[in-house]
Amino acid sequence: MEEVFTAVAVGFEAIGAAAMIVGFVIALVLGARSLARHEGGQQAFTTLRTTLGAAILLGLEVLVAADLIRTITSKPSLEDAAILGLIVLIRTILSISIQIEIEGTLPWRRALLRSGGQMIGDAVAKDRAAQQAAGAVRGSAPADPRTP
Repeated sequence: MEEVFTAVAVGFEAIGAAAMIVGFVIALVLGARSLARHEGGQQAFTTLRTTLGAAILLGLEVLVAADLIRTITSKPSLEDAAILGLIVLIRTILSISIQIEIEGTLPWRRALLRSGGQMIGDAVAKDRAAQQAAGAVRGSAPADPRTP
């Protein structure tokens, strides 16, 4: 039975790493699309930074779950509990730091609780809306202003 839970923990670790990798790719794409829409380097950087931070947050949340599964399925010992506590503390501090950096406010002062996945979804939706707005502006302008 311990082998099954170890495999589940490894699966969670793989999912956490994959979330960060996929989030990195999404962040690069959204940043490049922002530049392509001529929104400016500052906006592209902000988009890249926010989306990448959200992906890291999501990955950290999944990795904490993997650590919990791994620890509760192993032989209980004070040393294992202390190691888990230290890992969770470090990852929690990282998560809070990243969240403060992304949102510019302390997490407990936010009006709505947002997870890393929700933040990535918000970034993708914002990019899609900006792309549609840019397409609508191009579609309403005359093709050649010199023609009558």
